[in-house]
Amino acid sequence: MARLGNGGGLLLRRLLSQLSRSAQGATLRVSQAPAATYGTSVTSAKVEVNGVRLHYQQTGSGSHAVLLLPGMLGSGQTDFGPQLKSMNKQQFTVVAWDPRGYGKSIPPLRDFPEDFFERDAKDAVDLMQVLKFKKFSLLGWSDGGITALIAAAKNPNLIHKMVVWGANSTVSEEDVKLYNAGNMAKENALPPKLAAIRDVSNWSERARQPMEEMYGHDYFSKTCAAWVDGISQFAQKPNGSICESLLPHINCPTLIIHGEKDPLVPRFHPEYLHKHIKGSQLHLMPEGKHNLHLRFAEEFNRVVEKFLL
Repeated sequence: MARLGNGGGLLLRRLLSQLSRSAQGATLRVSQAPAATYGTSVTSAKVEVNGVRLHYQQTGSGSHAVLLLPGMLGSGQTDFGPQLKSMNKQQFTVVAWDPRGYGKSIPPLRDFPEDFFERDAKDAVDLMQVLKFKKFSLLGWSDGGITALIAAAKNPNLIHKMVVWGANSTVSEEDVKLYNAGNMAKENALPPKLAAIRDVSNWSERARQPMEEMYGHDYFSKTCAAWVDGISQFAQKPNGSICESLLPHINCPTLIIHGEKDPLVPRFHPEYLHKHIKGSQLHLMPEGKHNLHLRFAEEFNRVVEKFLL
């Protein structure tokens, strides 16, 4: 699901501002890029995985490795600042990646073929193997949650535990209409699901600016439109399935977190995941919206760490 919005144009702009501030035969060859440092605790580097130089950040020295998977147009630093900063670094080694075509994993340019979620899942798992993590847990937000579901289903021997939020396993025709219809609210006139993701020229300047600073207007605009086309492909599949048939193959302990005020992902989506992932837990956050891990970072981190340990 798109990572945009939480109950109106104002909240959407706040989310995008947060993003700006927080700013099987694989080819497993490490590219020796020099590591950069964020403060004194987060390192950044690139490695070559499946023919693409993928950017990642890493922090902590714990025995439990955790991979953070960002949402649409997201990167590790923009989407997971509070987790990189505050997760227990004695218990966990935290890795946050930029999927191909996002963040600092450019080139290549982002595209959305029919298997783009499967491609991201393979890249993510292979990245962790390049980094020599034999087993690890997944934390996936929005599109990253979908990627995590696929990765866990296809790699049961590698995934220790999984946490997903803002994720869905299907796309409906109504979803597609909402992605394409209307204009981005200039102030608070429209809730975000009624605002066009495709045409960024209709977004407010405050909503547009952080993404244009990150990517430039052309890349941001073209990628948003391409994402709408990419996610809309799934509405043509039986039951609008993205990864519905894979859910019964997920064997790792799974925590599904849902913000009860998330306007992008109705409650039936997490409830469906909970029903079809055996042994899963569902945790509801009454005030949580789509970006609950940013807005309520302390509570989110506490719940996640308790589950992982």
